[in-house]
Amino acid sequence: MSEFLAFIIEDDYDLSNIFEKALQAAEFETQVFRRGDTAYEALSTVSPDVVVLDLHLPFVEGIEILERIRTAAHLKKTRIIIVSADDRLAETLREKADLVLIKPVEFGQLRGLSARLRHAGYQNA
Repeated sequence: MSEFLAFIIEDDYDLSNIFEKALQAAEFETQVFRRGDTAYEALSTVSPDVVVLDLHLPFVEGIEILERIRTAAHLKKTRIIIVSADDRLAETLREKADLVLIKPVEFGQLRGLSARLRHAGYQNA
């Protein structure tokens, strides 16, 4: 697949739409998940290039999703952008993420950072 794929895992409807548009502007194909359990399940079969991850999600918390990505062999090249209003928790996870952004996150900020990841050659093999 020549497209870059991004998962947006965010339960806030408005934010997930903004994140989706920002990633599409950075030339990513996108899939949006508003529940942690559905994202967790999808990650068992799909290897996105980038995951934009909220930490507080219904049914499965973002920390569990982060751990899955960091321990699954097929996800070892997946880049993680944590986007959270919980700055203390996000800071404790900084070493496990490629980027940590504290909400509110601007459209242009996410688009620019995502585009840099894409153009840096982080496509999964």
